[in-house]
Amino acid sequence: MLPIRDLNPTRIRPVVTWVIIAVNVVVYFLLQPQPTADPADTEYEEFIYERAAIACEVSTGEPLDVDEVRFGVCRDDGGLSNEIFPDKNVWLAVGVSMFLHGGIAHLLFNMWSLWIFGNNVEEAFGTLGYLLFYLAAGIAATAGFVAVNPDLTVPLIGASGAIAGVMGAYLVLFPDHRVMTLIFFYVVAVPAILFLGVWFVSQFALASEETGVAWEAHVAGFLFGIVATLPFRRRLLANTTAPVRSDSAFQPRF
Repeated sequence: MLPIRDLNPTRIRPVVTWVIIAVNVVVYFLLQPQPTADPADTEYEEFIYERAAIACEVSTGEPLDVDEVRFGVCRDDGGLSNEIFPDKNVWLAVGVSMFLHGGIAHLLFNMWSLWIFGNNVEEAFGTLGYLLFYLAAGIAATAGFVAVNPDLTVPLIGASGAIAGVMGAYLVLFPDHRVMTLIFFYVVAVPAILFLGVWFVSQFALASEETGVAWEAHVAGFLFGIVATLPFRRRLLANTTAPVRSDSAFQPRF
């Protein structure tokens, strides 16, 4: 299923959503080197390893050393080994990773999803609240990924964990709103609770190293979005054009 747009108007200009999309696009096209087919060209790989979050680094609090990268084995030796990027801030890298992408398709799909679901969530949370929520969702997504894969020595990149948090918030706030969805050759208006529910379940089908998809980050971000939004649902809906329904009318849908 491919989302086309949602039928959920807003009264605001989603400035934060626009800015996040713009920053991701600028980073990808102007700052981040592009991968090439030349095995001797390591600029892209070095850029990602130096700046992106890596589970092993987060779990040990130290940058990777040469052997950890070469053999893919995470170890905590007290920082006595030959670190490749000794000045790397492994905590700052968690935030930087949210703005790095592995390819044009990766970037476009993430930004399209944020464009569809972000404006309504931004209206509900407000400018500052939405920005903080987005960043917190990305951090929670990375934490979830690291918790499941603490010894992984490959970089984790992409905005999808934070966007999954936005999607989780959208599910709580607007479960009945329709998402125009491309299913095979037909565009169908699907309730958000169905579209996002299918999307969430489908993440577990990606639970394989061969896919290269950080499904754990998607799941963690999505669950964070639900948990962080649910207690404040009525208050957040008061900021939107959507009618505020009672909790009893909403609760059975979970």
